[in-house]
Amino acid sequence: MTGLGALIRRNTKLYFKDKGMFFTSLITPVILLVLYGTFLSNVYTDLFRSALEAAGATVSDQLIGGCVGGELVSSLLAVSCVTVAFCSNLLMVQDKITGARRDLTIAPVKSGTLALSYYLSTLLSTLLICFAATGICLGYLAYAGWYLTVGDVAALFLDVMLLVLFGTALSSCVNFLLSTQGQASAVGTIVSAGYGFVCGAYMPISQFSEGLQKAISFLPGTYGTSLLRNHALRGVFAEMDAQGFPNEVVEAIRDSVDCNLYFFGSKVNLPAMYFALIAAILVTAGLYVMINILRERKKRTA
Repeated sequence: MTGLGALIRRNTKLYFKDKGMFFTSLITPVILLVLYGTFLSNVYTDLFRSALEAAGATVSDQLIGGCVGGELVSSLLAVSCVTVAFCSNLLMVQDKITGARRDLTIAPVKSGTLALSYYLSTLLSTLLICFAATGICLGYLAYAGWYLTVGDVAALFLDVMLLVLFGTALSSCVNFLLSTQGQASAVGTIVSAGYGFVCGAYMPISQFSEGLQKAISFLPGTYGTSLLRNHALRGVFAEMDAQGFPNEVVEAIRDSVDCNLYFFGSKVNLPAMYFALIAAILVTAGLYVMINILRERKKRTA
């Protein structure tokens, strides 16, 4: 355990000392927050206001702000938890490139301990950044329109933690197979550009074609995004109900922002979403363990 603790401290310190990796990790949440707050906020505000007023509902600026803010914040966190994990886990690739991994394996350190240290240090670094991003997002919601309870805030942090666990496991499986800077850059670009679309963060899944919706319903990130949506917007929908908004209007909004998800026509409840996300964490973490075991066996037989 002493060796594991030393490796975790070593990896974490190297990550935060490497300004390239650290600032790359911060690019996604910072850029998304600026873009969402500057441009998309007005677009979503106009869309929500026109939809509600068309239904004959009188909407306050604070309620609109809470609705828009909840959607934007959940989108930002859904993307950041996974993309930041991929950036944080680049140390695994960097050690291969610089030869540090070879030096570590020559030392009396078991390969399983080394693999676990990469996973745990990535998890720690990503949690620190994403929890900080969550705090900033809560500050934005306090400005835009606050309808959260203590339970909602706790649920948001739980959702972030689960998504970080998933992102760490997924990035560990992918980055384990990389060995050059070009490969790492290519994977980072693909994940940063594409993950937000397939998880429903950049564009609601309800806006996709029916076939694409069914395909995306198999991806665990989709359910992570929906969990964040539900907890960020629960208070807003409760306030709409309290103000006497028609149920069909509220449900239509929930459908449009992916608070309601459907798996081949059947509505997915929150416990099922948690089950899907936790199952994905266990499967990807198990895959990472299996990859390391197979590599160790291959080295022994070589």
